[in-house]
Amino acid sequence: MKRLITFIAAIFIFLGFAFFQGNAKQTAKPKIPTVGILQLMNQPALTQIQKGTIAGLKSEGFIKGKTVKIDYQNAQGNQSNLKSMSEKFENENADLMIGITTPSSQSLADVTTKTPIVLGAVTDPKGAGLVKNESHPGGNITGVSDQAPLKEQLDLIRKLMPNMKTLGIIYTSSDNSAVTQYKLFKKLCAEENLTLKAYSISNSNDLNQVSQTMLQNVDAVYVPTDNTIAGAMQTLVKNANNAKIPVFPAVDSMVKQGGVATYSVNQYKLGVMTGQMAGKILKGQKPASTPIQFVKHGELTINLKQAKKLGIHIPDSLIKTAETKGEIFK
Repeated sequence: MKRLITFIAAIFIFLGFAFFQGNAKQTAKPKIPTVGILQLMNQPALTQIQKGTIAGLKSEGFIKGKTVKIDYQNAQGNQSNLKSMSEKFENENADLMIGITTPSSQSLADVTTKTPIVLGAVTDPKGAGLVKNESHPGGNITGVSDQAPLKEQLDLIRKLMPNMKTLGIIYTSSDNSAVTQYKLFKKLCAEENLTLKAYSISNSNDLNQVSQTMLQNVDAVYVPTDNTIAGAMQTLVKNANNAKIPVFPAVDSMVKQGGVATYSVNQYKLGVMTGQMAGKILKGQKPASTPIQFVKHGELTINLKQAKKLGIHIPDSLIKTAETKGEIFK
């Protein structure tokens, strides 16, 4: 009898254990993916991309702190920080990594060939050695390019500066995006028989002296997508204002900082595209077969206050375009 009671008790214990185990499996929460976002430095355009990326992920159902864990790291422009932060993502087994700018993306690519990497604002992914083919990346990397609409930008400069004879361009020699745009812009100016004088800096400490030299020899200044100059834009604008020379940057946030006007890729929307692509990859889409995305046309941004300060007339047609499809700073 005792044996029978013991046997029955054992059956109940087993069934109870199985029930609770099965119930635990049913109520167990699904794993929340971790996304590492690596930003090169504090700079308005890059911050807009980062904010847009979060919004893009949210639109795909990945809500920060609820359905996705975001590990956001800012390298403050330091190469050593880029390396250690990239390794941190890899060591914590991040499910996906996002690199904002070329240096950030290259640093991520150095630590993994398996974890998906989405490029946020890389001008020339192929030229930077991040993908072999922009239509069919073929590896663990894909993303969004911030290649500026150079022809639209040059046409705008010539429209606002009809008597311009010499255009200056200033860029950072170690910035892959800036160098790529300089080469393309140089070719474009040659095709249009416009004299272009180029000046390069190694770091932000060079900007004051080099820009002053440049401003003695040009009628206007063009600045490509350049993180170093964007971070020190006030130095360039101060010197340009003293020389009564307009600055036409490639990026909308640099117009707000004192540039006159540009047709640019909206940095926030660029981030949204980055986040949406990341969300799709988290859902199973393969980076290898996901083409690099490009924005073909820019949005018009005008700084009316700066134009007035320099005596530059902005046609009403451009003002209307900026008001309806772009942005105006007054």
